[in-house]
Amino acid sequence: MTRSVHLAQQAEAYDAIVVGSGMSGGVAAKELTERGYRTLVLERGRPLQHGAYPMEWKAPWELPNRNLVSPEVAEEHYVQNRDYLLRQETLPYLMNDREVPYIEDKPFTWMRANVVGGRSLLWGRQCYRWSEMDFEANARDGFGVDWPIRYADIAPWYDHVEPYVGISGEALGLQQLPDSRFLPPMAMNAVEQRVREGIQRAFSDRIMTIGRVANLSQGINGRSHCQYRNQCWRGCSYRAYFSSTGVTLPMAEATGNLTLRPNSIVHSVIYDEASGRATGVRVIDAETKQMEEYYGKVVFLCASALGTTQILLNSTSNRFPNGLGNDSGVLGHYLMDHHFRVGASGEMPGFEDRYYYGRRPNGIYIPRFRNLPWDRRTRHADFVRGYGYQGSAFRPGWARGMNPNLPAYGADLKHALREPGPWVMSLVAFGETLPRHENRVYLDPNETDAYGMPVLRIDCAWGENELAMRKDMAEQAAEMLEAAGCRNIVTYDLYTPGGYGAEPGLGIHEMGTARMGRDPSTSVLNAHNQLHAVPNVFVTDGACMTSSACQNPSITYMALTARAVAYMDEEVKRRNL
Repeated sequence: MTRSVHLAQQAEAYDAIVVGSGMSGGVAAKELTERGYRTLVLERGRPLQHGAYPMEWKAPWELPNRNLVSPEVAEEHYVQNRDYLLRQETLPYLMNDREVPYIEDKPFTWMRANVVGGRSLLWGRQCYRWSEMDFEANARDGFGVDWPIRYADIAPWYDHVEPYVGISGEALGLQQLPDSRFLPPMAMNAVEQRVREGIQRAFSDRIMTIGRVANLSQGINGRSHCQYRNQCWRGCSYRAYFSSTGVTLPMAEATGNLTLRPNSIVHSVIYDEASGRATGVRVIDAETKQMEEYYGKVVFLCASALGTTQILLNSTSNRFPNGLGNDSGVLGHYLMDHHFRVGASGEMPGFEDRYYYGRRPNGIYIPRFRNLPWDRRTRHADFVRGYGYQGSAFRPGWARGMNPNLPAYGADLKHALREPGPWVMSLVAFGETLPRHENRVYLDPNETDAYGMPVLRIDCAWGENELAMRKDMAEQAAEMLEAAGCRNIVTYDLYTPGGYGAEPGLGIHEMGTARMGRDPSTSVLNAHNQLHAVPNVFVTDGACMTSSACQNPSITYMALTARAVAYMDEEVKRRNL
């Protein structure tokens, strides 16, 4: 596509450019501006101010079609429609898949936001530290390259970000799941307590705890405690859950050092061959579709794993014909996601007179108990690595009356729906995936999107290790529910080879494709998230990950981002950048 190029008029370059305003981009903005760096944050999505969340205060009856979108809207968001996210209340935040398509060589669901704050508005807020076991996993079993860092390197940065993120949870002292700096834990309901007790009686190596969640159980830093509305994905004016629009971007703005520019689709990083440094970025204005250039002394790429890698692959030059920093040839490879949509559920009798208060925006968590390196008894013969469970106990409401298999109708139906349904306990597994070279993304040489960006192609599938793990996930969920006293237990696995239901991407935890490593010949980034070959470019979102562990990764991205900013600051002061 031919377009005019407008050079942005600036008196001088910014000290730093951050691409993306979501989880890691918000932390980068906060950490940079608080250290005195004049920082430009570029966000491809629409503008959004904290407190101006369009659907936050809508009553259920004010949402058209009982919160469902029309077939026409679903067709425009055909990828987002594969998961729970596409609803009237979240529609203002989501990407139009027709405008910005990608190509699936194999089924892969890429969930994308298109607004300031990105997916930090839509995440599940589960925050679990990685352990020493996770950073040593590749070196221990030989899958993937060794991480260039260990838990001791990142632990101080977990400590650094957790107080302003705000994580409620229960300390357990587990080696495989280090404790965070917690606010008081949310309470389990009566059935969850019973299941927890049953699991602990039957399995000495397993424990069920309340989720470690970025929802405030008490107010901090001028933020209110959680209101138990469970509408976090609409946006929260109370700032009771963590999002970059509610927390880190306002903190950055308060310094006076932040410039935020939405509707700015970063096309590529500008590389100067004489200096061996990046000098800025090229941006497509989403409204005018004109190309502009912005200049900065350092660049932080925080556009999500696949968004960042798309930019790097598109940043070609004589020095880097295959993408910026891609001397190793591994840029775009080793794509990972957590595999889930497998587990079990069962009914718990005997609690018909019990219910719960409010709508807790959190569930339970069962930490990993498989293949713990210090305990031979936990080893499984069919797969390496492990998994954890999330879930909750609940009682179905009147909406269960829409089930066509319900035998009652008329007055009998109304009578049946006067009381809540039976208690159900659900366990959903999230499993670690192995870093494999064949799981990759690359640019299509011919197709572009509505903005002229080369379209990303994704070629990713589960391997034998993941499929063997899924079998154990379902079996162990059922065993724990049975031990806890549940009945009518049903296991499930929604994975269909070559189809949709539990394909890669649906975990919305995509990782890898610009991995960290010790050796520049097998990795893209060093131990400080810095491009081996271009030292003033940092990647701190999911693209940097060298393995996936089984824990939700966002708090690790945030810790890595804060650590990288601190390192960059030291290098600037030493005049190395």
